[in-house]
Amino acid sequence: MSMHRPSGCPSCAEPLEEGDRFCGYCGSPVCAFPPPLPADDPTLALPSLAPAPASAAARAAESPGRPPAPPWPAGGAPAWDAAGSGPQDAPAAAPEPAAPAAPAAAAWGRGGAAQDTGAGSAATGWAGDGYHLAGPASAPEPEPSPSPVPAPEHAAPALYGPADPAGAQDLAYGGGETRHDRPYGGPDAPGASPWAPPAAEAPYGSTPPGHEAAAKKTCVACRAGRVDTDGYCEHCGHAQPRERDHLEEELGSVAAVSDRGLRHHRNEDSFAVAATALADGSTATVAIVCDGVSSASRPDDASAAAAAAANEALLEALPRGTHPQEAMHRAILAAADAVTALAPEAPGAQNAPACTLVGAVVSGGLLTIGWVGDSRAYWVPDDRGALPRRLTEDDSWAAQMVAAGLMGEAEAYADARAHAITGWLGADAYELEPHTATFRPDHAGVVVVCTDGLWNYAESAVEMARVLPADAAVRPLHSAQVLVGHALDGGGHDNVTVAVVPFAAPPADGPAADASPRGEAEAQAHPRA
Repeated sequence: MSMHRPSGCPSCAEPLEEGDRFCGYCGSPVCAFPPPLPADDPTLALPSLAPAPASAAARAAESPGRPPAPPWPAGGAPAWDAAGSGPQDAPAAAPEPAAPAAPAAAAWGRGGAAQDTGAGSAATGWAGDGYHLAGPASAPEPEPSPSPVPAPEHAAPALYGPADPAGAQDLAYGGGETRHDRPYGGPDAPGASPWAPPAAEAPYGSTPPGHEAAAKKTCVACRAGRVDTDGYCEHCGHAQPRERDHLEEELGSVAAVSDRGLRHHRNEDSFAVAATALADGSTATVAIVCDGVSSASRPDDASAAAAAAANEALLEALPRGTHPQEAMHRAILAAADAVTALAPEAPGAQNAPACTLVGAVVSGGLLTIGWVGDSRAYWVPDDRGALPRRLTEDDSWAAQMVAAGLMGEAEAYADARAHAITGWLGADAYELEPHTATFRPDHAGVVVVCTDGLWNYAESAVEMARVLPADAAVRPLHSAQVLVGHALDGGGHDNVTVAVVPFAAPPADGPAADASPRGEAEAQAHPRA
């Protein structure tokens, strides 16, 4: 216990701890006189700065526009001698011969005293929010030996400043710190200099470089927050759908929409829409829709590969004058090869990637359909008084039962095995039999190409025509959105993909109408109501 204070509080006799100046129980002062100042000031050590060789009065006379030095800590400032050359207990250095007068830069250092530097040398600034001001030209004065100088109360300890004194001047006015009014700012950022115009500063809340694309995405749930790079909304935290979870595309007169649905964890459907010029100058419109087989491996990759391969094959064959039905047949074979290529090379591998396919080509007054599996195509006339038709037959257990006369259609499709497919694209397909058909409608209408995720909720052609908007021929994208919405409203148990392809009315002097399939399709495809 120190000798300058009692061991207990003079007022309440509460025991005291070493260094207590007030009683922790009653708050009374422990002694009537303060303890003597310690011989060594307890502030942290600062980088050595040379004290000013002139007194404050002399400095004020030389530089009347310079601000006053920051205040010293209470009780911690050493006494300066009359010459102002340093503390009284520090030995003065021998003066050096005076050099010719030269321009000098002055900076106010941590100790609050001005420091002169020779011409061409860097001025040492005050780390933190100190001053960094240029002074008038003056002749250099004798420099005393360096001595430690205590820091002002509001200055940060040297331990948080730069180790290099030359780098301290860059911290003046916040040049080397992160400012809340200058996001992403730094020593080299626009507006980091205290003399930079305000327009150079980035506005608060601006997007950091490299994140412009992510900032453009808006949350699909709250419609207010931005989507972060991790796929979640910064405002409501809602997980955002992946890019393939919902796709829309409109190309001229054809449009398609694909949605993950409400029960599946990913979208295993895929589509492709395109248009190409034919040799006679007319335009051919192409729509391909594929449905990945969920029980197989990589069904999403299978559907994407099949749609891309079939679309590419059609765009390559049609401009060369290949008949649309022949081009569709080749396209299905190309799609099958693309899906087969995804299968593992190990012999006997099970559950190879697989998918179904349905496609439509509108060109030269002809409507060509091709399919494998249970994805479908419907014909819906613009005149809703005319009869709509289904243009495909499913490769499924239910269709086989109906075709064999073993079950009625209603009974077969009510069976649990109804959607078991008997034809698909993939390495383990029993036998690939592409189905193709060509029609020549005599009136305008719309072709609906879709997966079972849609027709499960509008199975018959009449039901499909009832759901399809009346203006589908002029608003194909909107019509596709309406159809997908109908499936989602019905439960969305499967992925939903649909393409809407308008068919213009043939010229009045065109060939006679032929509603029956031609070629190989004649024995396979029979339009159904």
